[in-house]
Amino acid sequence: MEKKESNLKDPKQDNSEENEISDNQDPSTDNSDKKENIELSLEEKILELEDKLARTFAEMENQRRRFEKEKEDAFEYGGYSFAKEALNLIDNLERSKAVLENDESLKDTDALKKMLDHFEIINKDLISIFSKNNIKPIDSLNKKLDPNFHQAMMEIEDDSKEPGTIVKEIQKGFLIKDRLLRPSLVGVAKKSDKKEEKIEENKENIEIK
Repeated sequence: MEKKESNLKDPKQDNSEENEISDNQDPSTDNSDKKENIELSLEEKILELEDKLARTFAEMENQRRRFEKEKEDAFEYGGYSFAKEALNLIDNLERSKAVLENDESLKDTDALKKMLDHFEIINKDLISIFSKNNIKPIDSLNKKLDPNFHQAMMEIEDDSKEPGTIVKEIQKGFLIKDRLLRPSLVGVAKKSDKKEEKIEENKENIEIK
């Protein structure tokens, strides 16, 4: 009888084929790729941490500067509100002085003169105390109107002054160091209506010619 052909493959042959396949794949390539990916991942994490650290230091520095500025302002301008309220003393002295000067029964009397002298002494003392604490009055009269320091309350006809020149101080303004405590309330010069009409008339005559 003829022997039947076996369908089973030789296991030795199978092992040899698998060995050939595995030999064709270089294991060192996979390892190097994995190592490179790990290195890239670590580098990215390090860069991310460095960026977060830099941002944290920058924020801490900004907070330190803000704190220093607030501390400096508190030291320099801590009495701002008190100083502003204290200016009412000067205002009240000026008002009292004006009332006494306009009192017909006191005009040209020794009593009025003595009271006004005392008011002047008190006013000078207050100004001196303010000055020692870096609170100083704003110089306004005969100055050009400056919106940073003055507030115009009225216009006064005065042909001897340039328009916009301060010719009357209604309420004295003050600075505390380089900061405005309150503006000066002032009256500024303007050309008289007659002069303005004359200027307009001259312009019309020139245009006609």
